[in-house]
Amino acid sequence: MDVLPAAGIVVIVLALAVIAASLRIVQEYERGVIFRLGRVIAGAKGPGLFFIIPVVDRMVKVNLQTVTMNVPGQDVITRDNVTVRVDAVIYFNVVEPVRAIVNVQNYLFATSQVAQTTLRSVCGTAELDELLSQRERLNSAIQTVVDELTAPWGVKVTLVEIKDVVLPAEIQRAMGRQAEAERDRRAKIISAEGEFQAAAKLAEAASVIAQHPMAYQLRFLQTVSEVAGENNSTLVLPIPIELLTAFQAMSNQFTNPPASPGGAVPEQSA
Repeated sequence: MDVLPAAGIVVIVLALAVIAASLRIVQEYERGVIFRLGRVIAGAKGPGLFFIIPVVDRMVKVNLQTVTMNVPGQDVITRDNVTVRVDAVIYFNVVEPVRAIVNVQNYLFATSQVAQTTLRSVCGTAELDELLSQRERLNSAIQTVVDELTAPWGVKVTLVEIKDVVLPAEIQRAMGRQAEAERDRRAKIISAEGEFQAAAKLAEAASVIAQHPMAYQLRFLQTVSEVAGENNSTLVLPIPIELLTAFQAMSNQFTNPPASPGGAVPEQSA
């Protein structure tokens, strides 16, 4: 009599074990690829609760979330023969779970290797200045190449960003000297442009004064007023030549008197 209850308990335990082995829960961000006797059936499953046949079926879960992967630093020789170290970050996700499991052994490792080789090849076709100033174009080129290579694996590359470009010490010093020389050049150009504009304005002012002599006198009086307003013990006043013309004419009259109507020069008293 005691054997029957014991056998029933064993059967119940075995049934529960079979049920537990048959249940699979697939999350919202996952898909399950079921293999029945080694063959994929009915594509990817999920999300939800699924039953599989123990021993016969095997489910492989694939994460569909976007993966952020760091691309290790790569030594790159640019087109102008400068050795730099470049690292990047790549964003991708699985869009076809069956291909990601069937077509490649490890899609994460494979995508990382493709990103490293593509980073070296694309950056090697650019010069150093392009690598520093045209990162958007290089990012787009790397993303396009990696996306094409990983498409057969069901992987979609959404973004590639170059994070850092490490330059040799001598290149950094040379770029610092170049930047300093460029700043000096711009400062000299700005100073020369300022002097040119000031000279042009002075020429305009001189032409106005030449047309209106009284403007020159007013400017002279204004300058005298500005100088006199300071604490100066000595004030030097320049006399315009125009003021001396009258005195010069009077001096000429005294030194060279006009001739008399008879043509004789009047005698001067001793």
